[in-house]
Amino acid sequence: MHSMFDDRLWLAWLVKVRIIILTFLLGIELAVARLTTSTLPLGLFLSTILLWYTISVFYLLLLSFWEEYRIQSLLQVLTDLLLVTLVVYITGGVDSSLNFLYPLVIIVACILLPRAWAYLAAALAFLLYGAALELTYFGVVPSFSTTHPGWGALQAIILVNLIAYLAVAYLTELLAAKLRQVDVKLKDTSGALENLQALHQNIIQAISGGLITTGLDGHITLVNTAAQQLLERKESELLGQPVHRLFLDPLPQVGGERAHSEVRFVAGNSYRKTFRVMVSALTVAERETQGYVYTFDDLTEIRRLEREVRMQDRLAAVGRLAAAIAHEIRNPLTSIAGSVSMLSEVSNLSDEHRQLLQIVTRESERLNGIITDFLAYSRGKQYKFAKVDLLPLLEDTLTLLQHRLVAQSTGIRIERRYAVREAFALADGDRIKQVFWNFCENAVRAMRDGGTLSISVEAVGEDWQINFADTGPGMNPQLIEKVFEPFQSNFEGGTGLGLAIVYQIVQAHEGKVWARSKLGQGSVFVLRLRRLEVAENASHLLRASHAGESATAAAGGRAHG
Repeated sequence: MHSMFDDRLWLAWLVKVRIIILTFLLGIELAVARLTTSTLPLGLFLSTILLWYTISVFYLLLLSFWEEYRIQSLLQVLTDLLLVTLVVYITGGVDSSLNFLYPLVIIVACILLPRAWAYLAAALAFLLYGAALELTYFGVVPSFSTTHPGWGALQAIILVNLIAYLAVAYLTELLAAKLRQVDVKLKDTSGALENLQALHQNIIQAISGGLITTGLDGHITLVNTAAQQLLERKESELLGQPVHRLFLDPLPQVGGERAHSEVRFVAGNSYRKTFRVMVSALTVAERETQGYVYTFDDLTEIRRLEREVRMQDRLAAVGRLAAAIAHEIRNPLTSIAGSVSMLSEVSNLSDEHRQLLQIVTRESERLNGIITDFLAYSRGKQYKFAKVDLLPLLEDTLTLLQHRLVAQSTGIRIERRYAVREAFALADGDRIKQVFWNFCENAVRAMRDGGTLSISVEAVGEDWQINFADTGPGMNPQLIEKVFEPFQSNFEGGTGLGLAIVYQIVQAHEGKVWARSKLGQGSVFVLRLRRLEVAENASHLLRASHAGESATAAAGGRAHG
């Protein structure tokens, strides 16, 4: 904010006002000279006004390259006093009606110059005016006045003008002092306001949760940094947009049953997030509601962990159930299979009977497969972690799959998109192959009429990310949430334990696995495993921590002993 006593602005304003006044005076005097009989020396008057115009333009140009504004102020005041005296002398001296220009110059001096100079300007105006009157009175210079007052009257006129000039200087100086005090207070207040606004802005931008403000029409007016990061969009992309279009679910309403709710959001990479959104009315003191404030935070990871906990509980329950009944089922099942096998060797069986026996045999084998998967799932697995390159393991799996797809003429094409040449991790190679195979098997089953299976490998942060994307029919959100739970197979003849076993293996590797899908747009299964250097650093830190605890315990034992 500019100070109201910015010298440069005042000087520029003074030049403009001077030109306006000169133009006005020129027009008035020309009209008077044309309409009345006047003793005004028109040529001298016009020359003086033209000189004044020229000096004003010079001062205006001087402002652009000379920054000594105080000296310029003094020069302009002195020049104006001299030219006012010349104009007053030309227009009649004691009869001139333009001596009101002296107080105007004194007012300008009070504003632009210190107090002493303001009174000096008043004194100089008195001296110049008095000198002009007395020089014409004694005939030193020609007089253009129509009246000739006596010596006493002349001294009275000069004295009255002296008192008037000093009074103008005194009153203007008081007013200027008050204005300066107000200016200082205004600058202090504006500085405090700017600091408050900066603090307010910094607080808003420093909030870790997302914050969005809207008008009454629901269009976004402000977005803080955290909101931009959570929504993965720039401020320019969000301002002016309707806030409800950002989310898949309705936002909470002010004054409704609930002022907060959980809504879903789809990021630019099609990754679905869950936000907790709270809304409140944006009100100003003694005014009605001006808009709404939405604050939100990311619950995606929390909800994922909750699902994992629930899934682990279910998996543990299923594991206990499998261990308890698997053997009880397998024994009679073996007896049934043996009896059916013996019956099938009887020679006088009809075709219908043989078909029924084949059904029993096939279903017995399927039931035996389910029990085998149960036991594989429920038994504690032994892992042999070692330094392995994930790409050769993946290539082995894809090579076997490709031969099978060609042999069966499925019409499925495999695309490889590797962003790295090697992907070393600390893992059990055989178990990871099983994970790869189960993902590929699910993708093949999903594309019954052919399609494309795309496998990509890339480095994401501290992890390797492997995506298995198919062009099948996709899954609905309810199935996505339960896809890694037991008995959630969507395929005919499936046991529903394949992805549950995958989840178990990935958890043992301290990795992450999830699915993304939309109906009619295929599915993507995402696997993340720690890169080797990250896993080794974590292992070193863990060993160092255990060593520190052991040393502390040993030192404590010695101290106790």
